[in-house]
Amino acid sequence: MKKSFLFITDAFDSLNHKKDTSIFMMEEALNNGADVYQCEINNIFAFDNIIYANCLSINSNISISINSSKIDLSKFSSVFMRKDPPVDDDYINCLHLLSTAVNNGAKIHNNPSAIKEFNEKVFALHFPNFIPKTIITSNINQIKEFQQRYKTIVVKPLDGMGGTSIHKFDGINEDEKDILINMTNQEKTTIIAQEFLPAIYDGDFRILIIHGKVFPKTLARIPQDGNFKGNLAAGGRGVVADLSSVQKDIANQIAIKLLENGINFAGIDMIGDKLTEINITSPTCAREIFNQSGKNPIKDYIEGL
Repeated sequence: MKKSFLFITDAFDSLNHKKDTSIFMMEEALNNGADVYQCEINNIFAFDNIIYANCLSINSNISISINSSKIDLSKFSSVFMRKDPPVDDDYINCLHLLSTAVNNGAKIHNNPSAIKEFNEKVFALHFPNFIPKTIITSNINQIKEFQQRYKTIVVKPLDGMGGTSIHKFDGINEDEKDILINMTNQEKTTIIAQEFLPAIYDGDFRILIIHGKVFPKTLARIPQDGNFKGNLAAGGRGVVADLSSVQKDIANQIAIKLLENGINFAGIDMIGDKLTEINITSPTCAREIFNQSGKNPIKDYIEGL
């Protein structure tokens, strides 16, 4: 029986067709003979307890067909929630609808209940032996005390991606305090601070975990031009490498937790031997890994469904 896949993404025209992992997934699905559809989160709706998508068909040239279709999510072979953060109110409301669709028999990856439960930066706290020293708070005095203890720290929002709004502090004076006031929305919004890891200059390693198995190649995202951010979106250079024994060991332990919670495609981030994030919304870097190594993580993913 022919498979049909729906990808829930950001606006199709906003996706970088040369780099985007969701586009890579669509290509592999088409290569496997599946019908492929795309929509955005505002195209998901409920009527008479059935969750539908107003979706567009994707053709073999990875472009949108003109006709729109209303399809019950349970009729797809698989639905992929690939909308980028922030995980805001609109995102959460869509996850509520997707959870109802799961109850109606839809197969949705990653599990919408898991995405609701596990913030990508907080999720790492489930593995305290692997993470750097961390504080999650909206209290600026607590962040000051944390900085005084660990000297150089990195602060970032809980809902950011791609290296946006990440700051490195060697002290907290008036300028840094102003940044924290803005980030915490006058101490009303929780953020995360971690000890700075000098190993970042050797790379921020993205490790893919697919159907509970650790992919053997990793992408080291190496900061450039004196920057401390390795994110590709922040100008980092991606270099593919084999996983180290430490990376394999940590990733294999995390893989168990992911599979238990219906997360079959994830990207964990490691700096040195420390785990910094567990990305489950729309993990990337698959295209870069394939382009440099010839090893195709998305082929493994699509064929394993």
